[in-house]
Amino acid sequence: MSKPILYIFGPSVWAAVPELALIELGYASDDIEKKVVNLVEGENFAPAFLKINPKGTLPTLEAGGKAYNSAAEVTSYLVAHASNRVAVTPGTDFISKIHEEQYDPNFPMLSARDEDELRSKASGFSMMFIQNRQNALAKHSGASQSTNHREFYDAKIAENGRVLSIYQAKAPENVKNSFFEYSRAHWDTLKTFILEELPSILPESGFLGGDKPGEDDFHLAAWLARIVFVAGGGDPGKDGVRAIEKELGKPTPEKVESYWTAWSGRKSWQEVYANGLH
Repeated sequence: MSKPILYIFGPSVWAAVPELALIELGYASDDIEKKVVNLVEGENFAPAFLKINPKGTLPTLEAGGKAYNSAAEVTSYLVAHASNRVAVTPGTDFISKIHEEQYDPNFPMLSARDEDELRSKASGFSMMFIQNRQNALAKHSGASQSTNHREFYDAKIAENGRVLSIYQAKAPENVKNSFFEYSRAHWDTLKTFILEELPSILPESGFLGGDKPGEDDFHLAAWLARIVFVAGGGDPGKDGVRAIEKELGKPTPEKVESYWTAWSGRKSWQEVYANGLH
């Protein structure tokens, strides 16, 4: 029987979820074959990958003749099939919550709340990422194998193209201002979640899963690492979470800091974020 294949990309926020889980669940390095899909180059838009995952997202897992196409599905599979049966607290509705669009950890990579932030991002990685995506979409949508994914390509080209036009200063003023407004609202939602909701969910110490991370924790850890990263942080060490205070405008809630500290001491966290947060 062939090995399961896990499709990942190092800087991907949600691909970090199964990466953390693999280590916490005691998988050996050769239990799962890993294949890199370069999101920066738009490799996830290739027809061959869309045949596996029609959403074009990571992580994706092929196992037992089936494809698992979300972080929740992939990680649930890994929990259920850990060979040494490491027991972790099963996932709850929290997983669906942290994956809601209102808490999207990817959008802040591209968001701009005002002209200054837009200028900064339009001259850096964000612009390159959006342009590369548009180039890849244009290339792959014209391939003969793309006909089954026409609706996907049309929607993505329009969606990504709208953001690209804002970055290129080609969008109408009202479109740009709506983007600013949406970006501000998104960050406000993230800040409220971290300052108010998360402290009410987190335990006094340890993890959502108890003394060691549970299934919910794999998702929250990756999400929190990304939010701290887009707030300007890069240090996965125990004090790294404080970088988020630049965005919060307030001290990091004690429970959030305690949670980060608990993760920072674990081998899984240290390996997945060995080169810094992402």
